[in-house]
Amino acid sequence: MERPGLLKEGDRVTVTEGVLPSNYYYTIDPSLAMSGNFPFRERMLEREGVVTEVIENARGFYVKARFGE
Repeated sequence: MERPGLLKEGDRVTVTEGVLPSNYYYTIDPSLAMSGNFPFRERMLEREGVVTEVIENARGFYVKARFGE
């Protein structure tokens, strides 16, 4: 996440899955935050979750969310 205030704890989020040649990545809709790359064996099955924490550090904002898996 690039700017403060876009998401907060308790917000419900939906993610879109993207595919790379050897990984998946996920984007919180509508393009609020993006995940790192996940190997095929760690593919997410759920697409809806709840934000559990927003962390700010020198590199930016990080969003943690819990999914039903």
